[in-house]
Amino acid sequence: MSSANVLILVGTHCQHCAPVLSSLAEMVKEGVIAQLEVVNVEKRPEIAAELSVQSVPWLRIGWFELEGVRTKPELTRWAELAESAEGVSQYYKEILAQGKVRQCLGFLKERPETIASIFELMSDTDEKINVKLGIGVVMEEYAPKDAFKAHIPRLIEFLAHDDPRLRLDACHYLSLTNNPDIIRYIKPLLKDSDDDVREEAGECLEAIEAAK
Repeated sequence: MSSANVLILVGTHCQHCAPVLSSLAEMVKEGVIAQLEVVNVEKRPEIAAELSVQSVPWLRIGWFELEGVRTKPELTRWAELAESAEGVSQYYKEILAQGKVRQCLGFLKERPETIASIFELMSDTDEKINVKLGIGVVMEEYAPKDAFKAHIPRLIEFLAHDDPRLRLDACHYLSLTNNPDIIRYIKPLLKDSDDDVREEAGECLEAIEAAK
């Protein structure tokens, strides 16, 4: 069973808050969650402001911040996944699919080790376009940082992937690191079977040379 704690923000006139709150109360009785804290934002607006909550119901299960109506099975699933690697991957997938890139960046800033889940999503070449675009924004933010050097080998692995789209993305993200050590890994892509990958490899090498 999960030992997750849950915080839910509700409103007096929110018609969707009652069923979510009822489900959470049942989950406390069933031992699915350990503790439930309820805040009425009309009585405590400062808490909503502090958490940047714009609408209710809003809840935090373990690490995960969720908005809107959620069924009991959904809530149970998130409680079971709380603070797990699988849960982080699912969380990133959901918020990026919804276009909530800032929320993703904020979560990643607090827990930088979870960037491994971003690579996991990146490896799924059939992922939704919004998720792919969100991953691109995350990489543009993090790839130039010194701390990202430890993750360069993961991107290098993608350069040999069967799907040219992933090879292209990995090549582009590597170029953002401005790390001359990757040149020897990029050069073989100048002879790649895919036109776009060859073009990206050339641009990547030019960018790294220019940054020297």
